[in-house]
This record gives sequence, C-alpha cells and structure tokens, in this order.
Amino acid sequence: MNYSGIKYADMINGTGIRVSLFVSGCTHCCKNCFNAETWNENYGDKFTEKEEDEIIAYFKKYGKTIRGLSILGGDPTFPKNIEPLLKFIVKFKKELPDRDIWIWSGFTWEEILEDKKRFSLIRECDILIDGKFIDELKDLNLKWRGSSNQRVIDIQKSLTENKIVELI
Repeated sequence: MNYSGIKYADMINGTGIRVSLFVSGCTHCCKNCFNAETWNENYGDKFTEKEEDEIIAYFKKYGKTIRGLSILGGDPTFPKNIEPLLKFIVKFKKELPDRDIWIWSGFTWEEILEDKKRFSLIRECDILIDGKFIDELKDLNLKWRGSSNQRVIDIQKSLTENKIVELI
C-alpha cells in the first residue's frame, strides 16, 4: 500500500488533535476531488512498518494531547489498502487502546456492510465518513466531510443498535 502523506497535529479531520494518514488508491474519481493524485494506487511512498512505528511513537511522545488517528485518501477501503490498514489498526489499537480511529470511504455504510473485506476494516474503527464526494452537493460549512450526502457514522453504536447512528 502507498500513502501520499501523514499530517501530524491535524485539527480538521476529526475531533481534537489527530494524526491523519492519507492513503493512495481510489476508484470513485469524484469530480473536483481535493486529492485526485491519490486515485493512483502507486502515488506516494510505500507504507511500511517504519511509518507505522513513527505514528505510534508520535502518539506516545505527546500522550493524551493527540486524540486519535484519521485514515483518508484516496480511499482506505480500496482493495489493496484493506489488509495493510487492518494490520496497522490492530497494532495501533494494541499499543494505544484509548485512542479513536476515524476512517473515510467513498462507499456508503450499506455498501460496506455487503462487502466482507471492507467491513472487516471498518468494524475496527470508531467513526466512518461514508459516501462519494459529490461536487454539486459541496458545502464548505460541513464538519469533516465535503458534500451533504456524506454521513458521519458512529460505527460501534451502529453495529450495536443495528441501525445507522450519525454524529451530526
């Protein structure tokens, strides 16, 4: 899996101060995507154990100041991203069980539930921003999403209550 960048001390992609990992690979190709270069799965650098360890070390260095991990793209649920991200998330949660994980996908919650591999990744996270970016529904006033069709879903509550539980 490749990644296009890691933003440390990010305050835009989720609540609190976060580390944001931008992965490469996306098939949605949304009109006016802010990160179109990441559609190409080969864009950026290889995401290796070195980057995993650097992210975890950053969390440990700054303690509770850093609230959680955000995983964006491209699309983290792009097929080649699922297994490496799942491996990293398991490691991350073992080392930092009190931190939350936010993840973005161009697929909707309903589509993810129908795909065992995508669901295996999403169920390990806390918050999902789902759905494609739709330029005609773009709204700069929205928190954590680019267009009004996208939802901010509490994954664990949605699974427990067997219905979509949105944060906003």
